[in-house]
Amino acid sequence: MRSVKILTQWVIFTFTFLVPGTIVNAQQINTTDSALLERVAALEKQVAETKPGESHFMVVGLATVGFAATTTKYQPPSGSQQVTKTNSFPDADRYEFSPMLLWRHGTKWLLEFEPSYTGGALEVNWADLCYFAAPGLTIRGGYFVLPFGIYNRRLAAGWINKLAPDPEGIDLPGTDFGVEVSGGLPLGNMKWSYAVSLTNGLQLLPDGELQPAGITDNNTKKTVCGRLALLPFSNSSLEIGISGLYGGAGDADSRLSKANSTMYGADLNYVKTITPFLINVKAQYSRITTNSQQYIKPTDSTLYTFDNKSSSAFAQISIRPVSAESNLVKNLELAFRYVNFKTPENSTWGQNYHEEDIGLDYWLSWRSVLKFTYAWTHSTSTANVSAGGVPGITDMNNLYLQFAIQL
Repeated sequence: MRSVKILTQWVIFTFTFLVPGTIVNAQQINTTDSALLERVAALEKQVAETKPGESHFMVVGLATVGFAATTTKYQPPSGSQQVTKTNSFPDADRYEFSPMLLWRHGTKWLLEFEPSYTGGALEVNWADLCYFAAPGLTIRGGYFVLPFGIYNRRLAAGWINKLAPDPEGIDLPGTDFGVEVSGGLPLGNMKWSYAVSLTNGLQLLPDGELQPAGITDNNTKKTVCGRLALLPFSNSSLEIGISGLYGGAGDADSRLSKANSTMYGADLNYVKTITPFLINVKAQYSRITTNSQQYIKPTDSTLYTFDNKSSSAFAQISIRPVSAESNLVKNLELAFRYVNFKTPENSTWGQNYHEEDIGLDYWLSWRSVLKFTYAWTHSTSTANVSAGGVPGITDMNNLYLQFAIQL
C-alpha cells in the first residue's frame, strides 16, 4: 500500500506541473490530447477513492536466540547418583523466529497470522480474523490462544518475559480453534475486561494426559473458556483476574467418551513506580481436573485409575531502577520467580516439581533485552512404578543467556 501511495503521489505531482503547460500549448496549436486528459481524470478519481486508513498491511513479530547449559542429577531409590551435562548454542528450547502479519481492512476488520520457527518445525502461533463490532466488543474466529490466565496470552513472548525459561506446567489450555468475544469497559473509576471462547477443547489420552484436540475435534462436545478481570485503581496499576474452562475431553465412541475436564485459575498483575524503582509483580495459579476414568497401564495393558488432578503456580517479581542517573544502571532489571507444578499421584508421569529462577536483564531499548538467568529445579517422582512410572529425585541447574527483540 505504501509503494502504491508513493507512486500515485509522484504521478499527480508530475501531472500537476506538466499538464497545464501541455494544455496551454495544445490550445495554442488548437490540438487537444483527449487521451491524456482522460487518464488524468481517472487518476484523480482513483486517489479520491483510496482513502487513508481504509486498508493497512504491517509485519511485526519477535525473535529470540540464546545459550543454555544444564547439569542434571538423578537419584534413583537405590544406587548411585547419575550426573549428565548438556549445552547448546543456540538453545533449541529458547530459539524462536515469529514474524506476525497484520492486515487491517477499514476500521472493523483485522487479520492476524503469526508463523513460528523454533528450530524443529514451522508452526503457527496465531491465525485468526477479528471484527471490532462495537466499543468494548471484539469478535474473533480462527486459531488463537485461549483466554485463561495471563502468561500464555500476554507474557510468553521473549521480549516480555523477564526470565529465559517458561514456568513449568503453564502450557494448558494453550491454543485452539474456535470463536471468542472479548472487550472491556469503564466501571466508575475502575475498569473491567472479559474474554469468552467456544473451541474444540482438550483431548484425553489413554494414559490420562491432556492435549489440545486440534482442528479436527475428537468429539461433538465443545469447550467453554473465559477470563474476567478487574482493574480496581484508576491508574490501572493492579489487575486481578479469574479464569475457568469446562468441556468434554474423551474421544467419541470410546471407553473415555464421557470424560470431561474442568479448569479454574486466578492471576495477578501489579506494576508500580516507587521512586527510584519500577516494581513489577505477576502471579498465576491454575488447577485442572478430569472426572474419574479407567486408564491403560503401559506395562501390561490392564486398566487402573487415579485421581487425575494437576496444579501449576508461579509468582514473579522484578525491580528496575528507572530513576537512576546512570544509563547503565537504569537499564538493568533484577527478576526472581518461584514455580510449583504438581501432576497426578499414581499416574505414569506423577511428580512434585519446584523451580526457582533468578535473572539479570539489560534493556537495550524498550523492546530488546539481553537476559542472564540461573534456574534451580527439584522434582520428586510420585509416579506409579508398576504402571511404568520412573521413581527417584531429579535436580537440575540451568544457565541461560538469551537475547530477545520485538520486531
